[in-house]
Amino acid sequence: MMAVGGLGAGALPVPNPVFGLRLLGLPSRNATIAIAVTYAGIAIVVLAWLWIGKMLRNNGAVAPAPTKAQLARTAVLWAIPLAVAPPLFSRDIYSYLAQSATLARHLNPYVLGPAEALGVDDPLTRSIPTIWRDTPAPYGPLFLLMGRGITAISGNDVVLGIFAHRALALCGLGLIIWTLPKLARRCGLDTGLAMWLGVANPLVLFHLVSGIHNEALMVGLLLVGMELGLRAGEKLHDPRFLAGGLLIVAASAVKLPAIVALGFLGMEWARRRGGRVRHVAMAAGVLTAIAVFVYWVLDLVTGVGLTWATTLDAPTLIRSWMSVSTDLGLIGGQIGILGGLGDHTDSVLALTRGIGLLASAVVVGMLLLAVLRGRVDAITGMGTALGAVVLLGPIVHPWYLLWAVIPLAATRGLPAYRRSVLAASAVLALVVPPTGADFSFRAFQLPLAILAALVLLVLVLVVLRRQLAGQTGVDIDALPGRSPVPPGPAHGPAPGAP
Repeated sequence: MMAVGGLGAGALPVPNPVFGLRLLGLPSRNATIAIAVTYAGIAIVVLAWLWIGKMLRNNGAVAPAPTKAQLARTAVLWAIPLAVAPPLFSRDIYSYLAQSATLARHLNPYVLGPAEALGVDDPLTRSIPTIWRDTPAPYGPLFLLMGRGITAISGNDVVLGIFAHRALALCGLGLIIWTLPKLARRCGLDTGLAMWLGVANPLVLFHLVSGIHNEALMVGLLLVGMELGLRAGEKLHDPRFLAGGLLIVAASAVKLPAIVALGFLGMEWARRRGGRVRHVAMAAGVLTAIAVFVYWVLDLVTGVGLTWATTLDAPTLIRSWMSVSTDLGLIGGQIGILGGLGDHTDSVLALTRGIGLLASAVVVGMLLLAVLRGRVDAITGMGTALGAVVLLGPIVHPWYLLWAVIPLAATRGLPAYRRSVLAASAVLALVVPPTGADFSFRAFQLPLAILAALVLLVLVLVVLRRQLAGQTGVDIDALPGRSPVPPGPAHGPAPGAP
């Protein structure tokens, strides 16, 4: 339903390549119906994901908990339609294409926006929202270097470029799938639970697979780097420690916040050596040298220098309602207006956002010390620190939360944390419109589509309930991939279950 509805309700390029086609063009002829079908599909996926969570929690109360193989097949089957459909939920992919093309034309994407570099009428510029057409790239040089390779293949073909970037995002997701079970075993958590929460999560499916956000590549490189680094012995020149640091720095060259993980890898190594100041200094020196080397190589290859560090605040052009520091700034600005002090919202925003960044730095520092003293494991510390960076930062998008959700899915966090992730993932999966844009001048369309989607959802649930009521039973143990469960009373809750 999401894939079909996405042909009319997705974040489609301008002009829409399927418009006018006899079959594929049907959803684009009535956007309201297409949005309704897409929203119904979104709700069904979220409910199915929550139902699997209930099975994992009860481990026999609903049915024997699904195996890891069944969970993996389910996640893949959910992802396939989204992987072949148009982008949903975000138009960032078009900025990726234009900024990569700017670099491919030997121009600096950290100085020039897509409109200035390529022209307003360029096919790669037309699909970018107006607010971002004159904005330089806020992404790291490694990501744009990969995008430059995609540009060499796709040229100005937007559709081919979309699927090439999606293949890159799926490679990042593959790294996550490879690493997450290993980190879960390292932290003593059931790997099936980690994969369900960290990979089959609707936020992952909707924003990494469908939305094609480069968080997939960033988090994938980061997790592989942590896994390799944690395998290292006590020698500072251990190839696994050096390779882990190299991959984490590479992740930061996709999106800079990944550099936070470098500190936790260093603190874990220092803890194993005894946790003295000289051990911290040794680890910091080696990891800093790795970072300088990687950035120097990228500078030689791309020729952009350190200009990419000057555009990191580009996303703050918008005011995110999910950011605590931004909300406090907006409230403070309104209080000033009501008090007759004038409109000083921008100044108050700068203050509250600065306080938020300072608070996140304090939290990260406290977590680094906790890892050094052995009170918190490195993976939990890293995930929590990235969560603080996101939640206290000036801009929060639903997919930003995956910086923390995916690593923490592999840890033995408190059940209360996992319940919070469940609730947040389910709600945030529904709040971003599938079009990836606002509904200016057609505000009536979204509520009508949501109302129709609710009707569709109820009909689907009624049909499903009747089908299940008519079944005499299913031998769960006979399904492929299951091991027979011995007869007896229902099992107790699985270790680490939500």
